Amino acid sequence: MNPLPLSQIAQFAGGAILSGDGTVLIQKVITDSRTLKPGDLFVALRGQNFDGHNFVEPAARAGAAGAIVESTWNGKIPKNFALIRTEDSLRAYQELAANYRKSLTLNVVAITGSNGKTSTKDFTAAVLARRFRVTKTEGNFNNHVGLPRTILEATSQDEVAVWEIGMNHPGEIAALAKLAAPDVAIITNIGVAHIEFMGSREKIAEEKGALAEAVSTQGTVILNADDPFTGSVASRARGKLILAGSTAGNIRAGEISQSGTGTDFTILEGAHRCRAQLPVPGLHMVQNALLAVAAGRAFGLSLEDCAAGLIAAPLTKARLQIKDVGGVQFLDDSYNANPDSMKAALHTLVELDADGKRIAVWGEMRRRRDRDC
Repeated sequence: MNPLPLSQIAQFAGGAILSGDGTVLIQKVITDSRTLKPGDLFVALRGQNFDGHNFVEPAARAGAAGAIVESTWNGKIPKNFALIRTEDSLRAYQELAANYRKSLTLNVVAITGSNGKTSTKDFTAAVLARRFRVTKTEGNFNNHVGLPRTILEATSQDEVAVWEIGMNHPGEIAALAKLAAPDVAIITNIGVAHIEFMGSREKIAEEKGALAEAVSTQGTVILNADDPFTGSVASRARGKLILAGSTAGNIRAGEISQSGTGTDFTILEGAHRCRAQLPVPGLHMVQNALLAVAAGRAFGLSLEDCAAGLIAAPLTKARLQIKDVGGVQFLDDSYNANPDSMKAALHTLVELDADGKRIAVWGEMRRRRDRDC
């Protein structure tokens, strides 16, 4: 985050300074008191099983510069401890992030979808890093609390941000898209993840499509050409539309070859061809990579630059990560699971050459209706 005076943070958050010097520069805003460092500003959020206001006084003792609290809080603090009062600390945190994002000149690529968000984010960030200074979502901080945190980690030195946007209830995508204000939107696919909250894939498509709708006429929307719901989502896009798919779209893949160390394929765009490699197996990973290539092309990179970014992409752990232990090869896809991602992982296991047995070790898929599993 760029250092901001306390008065600017209060203005961005829509709060009022109760105590403290408005000229004091804040270096970082945090919501987890366990990560607090002296000089940080602590936001006291409320959750189902916790209340951050219980940690305001410990945060003050640990050296925090101040805190954003709700008007009902009346704890004891040191004289030099800053307090910003709000009616709703979560809304204030989100408003702070949204207004901070408006103060930055960077271009934002926002990514959502039922599967492949994180891998697509990693590929996209690696491709765009060939030309730009890029900041991206770390881990999966992509929800109503995680996205503001991610936004506040960007600085004026960054040129492009690649941010994930997640959801599990209706209305979340539109609200988060408003915070991110994307210039480019990528929707990876419409699957069954979170169908227990949404009711149907049609409702999921409607929800994910809110991200396409959030992009202005000057922006770009990138969709999966192979997804059956792309047509309905595309109808909501106001900006330029790019379709990327294994067999259809503006950007396609051909001559795909998989091995235990990764995947080779040819990127096809009109009459242009470029050989590319991925440091991970899986046909679904090729699809994720094509979406990243489309983002690169939207920013003016050549196919060759895009390919160079793909092979160098540092992928997040436990997303079809290849490990070799004592001559046994493991495909670690343990981060999360839903029926679609499980099918993709099993297809990859079957497609890879193996001299011995293929063994699948499954964990439980929680938060799913019986009919979906």
